[in-house]
Amino acid sequence: MTAYELMIKTNHHLIKNRELTNAQKANIVCQLLAAQSDERTRQNFYKGVKYPGNADKNGTGHMYPLFFIPPYNDNKKYQTVIPMSPKTHILSANSYELEIIRLLYMFAPDDPDVRDMVQKTLARLKTTCYGYHECAVGECFHTALIVLRFISMTAPNDTEWIGKLLSFFKRHMDDKLALRGKGVHGNVLWYYWLCLSELPLSPAEPEIGRYKDKIIIQLSRSSVMNSENDKTNHPVMICAIRSALARLPEYAYIKDRQPYVNEKDGRLHFDMSV
Repeated sequence: MTAYELMIKTNHHLIKNRELTNAQKANIVCQLLAAQSDERTRQNFYKGVKYPGNADKNGTGHMYPLFFIPPYNDNKKYQTVIPMSPKTHILSANSYELEIIRLLYMFAPDDPDVRDMVQKTLARLKTTCYGYHECAVGECFHTALIVLRFISMTAPNDTEWIGKLLSFFKRHMDDKLALRGKGVHGNVLWYYWLCLSELPLSPAEPEIGRYKDKIIIQLSRSSVMNSENDKTNHPVMICAIRSALARLPEYAYIKDRQPYVNEKDGRLHFDMSV
């Protein structure tokens, strides 16, 4: 299994509220740490994206990964955890690295190598337009979602940064959703809802309340399960928004419920009944 496959499968497992043993976590950490890119791979990547040395012309902005460069993959960019299909390396490469380091920190927060990765990555992200300087152009908007999920795990006490990103999404999300299919990925709102299911409750709760009706509509609909992608992604997406809605006290009763496939229609359903 590649590092990307391991990262995706582990995320999906956890989003479904499934457990991992300590031995499984240690094995995941070992495999992911072993997938670090060497110096030659990093420098070749930076040259390929015309960003030599991973620095802008002022030497202060660092847009791309420091530790984990996505493999070539027949020139196909890797999807995000909640599936968006990137067109740029800014989204694809940052998603690859940030999601890997996020899992490493989740399972081995006291490992000195992991802590070093987190500290350097947080510092890097604060130099980027998408991570800190509120760029809503193209896939920088989507990449900011990846950053939000990352800092909710690795820097949950940085309320200023989290608040800054949440304000950014509140200002721009509706306009971006109107452009779905025109450079904006269809699942961008679902990824935001995933973030809301994991952020500290205080900043997340008002946003969950704002989207409550839309989330309920999605949970009350059935989903097709025709392809392998449907079977892989649709249960994860439903579990992500279930976990977001369940943070509101009046919907806490659904937090342990799982979506299920109805034998009569072959579609995925979720039970919202009290």
